[in-house]
Amino acid sequence: MHSVSISPLAPKTQPEMPAIDGVRIATAKAGIKYRDRVDLMAMVLDENTAVAGVFTTSKCPSAPVELCREHLPGGKARILVVNAGNANAFTGKKGRHTTSVAARAAAHAARCDETAVFLSSTGVIGEPLDPSHFERHLDGMVAEAAGDRWSDAAHAIMTTDTFPKMVTRTVSLDGVDVTINGIAKGAGMIAPDMATMLSYVATDAPVSAPVLQALLARHTALTFNAVTVDSDTSTSDTLLAFATGAAAGRGAPAIDDAADPRLAAFDEAFGECLHELALMIAKDGEGATKLIRVEVTGATSDTSAKRIAMSIANSPLVKTAVTGEDANWGRVVMAVGKAGEPADRDRLAIWFGDILVASEGERSESYSEDQTSAYMKNDEIVIRADIGLGEGRFTAWTCNLTKEYVAINGDYRS
Repeated sequence: MHSVSISPLAPKTQPEMPAIDGVRIATAKAGIKYRDRVDLMAMVLDENTAVAGVFTTSKCPSAPVELCREHLPGGKARILVVNAGNANAFTGKKGRHTTSVAARAAAHAARCDETAVFLSSTGVIGEPLDPSHFERHLDGMVAEAAGDRWSDAAHAIMTTDTFPKMVTRTVSLDGVDVTINGIAKGAGMIAPDMATMLSYVATDAPVSAPVLQALLARHTALTFNAVTVDSDTSTSDTLLAFATGAAAGRGAPAIDDAADPRLAAFDEAFGECLHELALMIAKDGEGATKLIRVEVTGATSDTSAKRIAMSIANSPLVKTAVTGEDANWGRVVMAVGKAGEPADRDRLAIWFGDILVASEGERSESYSEDQTSAYMKNDEIVIRADIGLGEGRFTAWTCNLTKEYVAINGDYRS
């Protein structure tokens, strides 16, 4: 396996992740792919924990994604089990058998109905996953699970990630403090929709499953579904949110309506958590050395702006130009033009940072190669394209494309 150093864009410090009432976590070295590495995680949830989720749009989803979709309408979760090293995707009847065995083992360990079990698998596609890994470990994991093991969980779900992705917020819900914790994994095969790979958010707020689902849908559109690393949508992308409701015992009100004004601060903090996790995935893009923000304004609609933004963000030519610290705005023109959306060459304006590089169909008269080249040396690059046709806008996030990306993916299965 190609050895990978920690991304230069990784956070300088990791947050202290507090325990969440109603959530206990355990991890194990199951030996699924990695030798002597933690690769199995179980999150045990109190009874009546609400669950919401969004999943990959791939037409070839993994068996665990199918199981989660089947169980989600029940609105309740008691245990989440995640393994790294094997995606259990495109594994046919064997894959479905493994999820069935894993769900049964998890339900037995957590003493719950199988419909309250949620599974995720990440790693190599097409390799059968031995169900005995779950049968051997889950009883013991549930027995030893503890509330202060969020960092262990974030490490356990990593594959080609170079750093664990964690976020936490404490916010007031009608005068009562509640906590939101989130973890994610993802570095490659990242493109909407969903662009998370795997992400899990939990809170002790007494928020109903329909409200949680509404929050996920609203915030995912501008966070995880605004991130791309390589334009490839995974078979396994899963974002699950859990609300144990334990804060009700401290006087927090039950929230059953997404329009409830008491939800405002929680709603904002929830969105911030998703945004932070999504950006960490872009910063940890395989081989990435620069974070790129693509802002599109002046499109005929927000939908059109998103398609143009993603055309720019997914362009290998744009991404390699950023790697070379080359202010090649012609490649941005190319990406706008190929998006298939309304655009006018003579109304298009392009900025790198605050520097106007092109407008009215040609290079800007004020353009300075030295100034723009100096800007391109930054770790974070902003590319803005104003289409000049309307009010539509969208911001996408991506990273640059380096030789390291090829090296990582060239020997991923070895």
